[in-house]
Amino acid sequence: MFCMHGDREDSATLKENIRRWGRELGFDAIGFSGSQVSDAEENLSLWLAAGFHGEMDYMAAYVTNTATAEGNKRAQPALLLPGTRSVITARMNYRSAGADSQETLADGERAFVSRYALGRDYHKLLRARLQQLADRIGNEIGDFAYRVFTDSAPVMEVGLAQNSGLGWRGKHTLLLEREAGSYFFLGEIFTNLVLSPDTPVTDHCGRCTACIEACPTEAIVAPYRLDARLCISYLSIELKSSIPETLRPLLGNRIYGCDDCQLACPWNRFAPLTRENDFAPRHGLDQATLVDLFAWDENDFNEKLAGSPIRRIGFERWLRNIAVALGNAPSNSEVISALRSRADHPSALVREHVAWALRRHGAAAQDAAP
Repeated sequence: MFCMHGDREDSATLKENIRRWGRELGFDAIGFSGSQVSDAEENLSLWLAAGFHGEMDYMAAYVTNTATAEGNKRAQPALLLPGTRSVITARMNYRSAGADSQETLADGERAFVSRYALGRDYHKLLRARLQQLADRIGNEIGDFAYRVFTDSAPVMEVGLAQNSGLGWRGKHTLLLEREAGSYFFLGEIFTNLVLSPDTPVTDHCGRCTACIEACPTEAIVAPYRLDARLCISYLSIELKSSIPETLRPLLGNRIYGCDDCQLACPWNRFAPLTRENDFAPRHGLDQATLVDLFAWDENDFNEKLAGSPIRRIGFERWLRNIAVALGNAPSNSEVISALRSRADHPSALVREHVAWALRRHGAAAQDAAP
């Protein structure tokens, strides 16, 4: 049985067992770190002070009151789970053998959905697997304190993963790994177990600035510094209000998220395909046209995207995003007819973006709702 007092030999054995159990559960890598991410906390504070988080108020929820313990939850895992001594970080690849991204982006009549969102929502799958991993550890050593996270709490995932030796932070701010690129999800188990930390990976971006140059909206304002207010992923997913008009043409046919910085990254040439069937494209989202998706009613949206991360944005923002993409699409009667079909939509948000799209195609102003 594992020694709860941190015997080095027992710790090393348990770590290797956890890695093996993780692989058996479908994780592609497991790493271990301590419970501090102080450097990431300082960077986050500077990022928030610059206002780069936009409407994502939750990003500041646990760091604004730095005079109290409550204000440091993101950087101090022990405040989320008292007694945390170690963090187990898990990585799972999501790249599927779906349609070619560049081919889709080049076809203005098709809809581009970020590759991570083509299949089922990763939150439930990863959380369930992490729970199974925790259960397996408990079966081996007995009861221990732990808490599972998958993008579900104020956790600095990239900082912890970097400290766990699972990769380095790329200039686009995502985690990168030599053999996996950046097409993967992360999850964590905070625990009171004493597990020796792995060695962090050094930065291997070098002089490359491909991700910065590829960003359609120039949201990567400096290496390792992203202004989310300009990021297409933020605009199409997090932003609840109108998409700024100056940015709409830059969205192209991207209706949910954006992968351009990842597509440009040389390390993603080596990104392996996922082993998870749940991440495979569903309902033809990797091949769908904008007109077809715009024709969905709310029941279609809810039924076809059940279990998908896309459903989180709701039908109104789904139509908003597609209206913008249709405004950027090649002008033809089918596109204009689709837009006119939503010109009198009950949502003012949808009507506004439809009217903009019709103006882009030179359609008469009276064809759009005021």
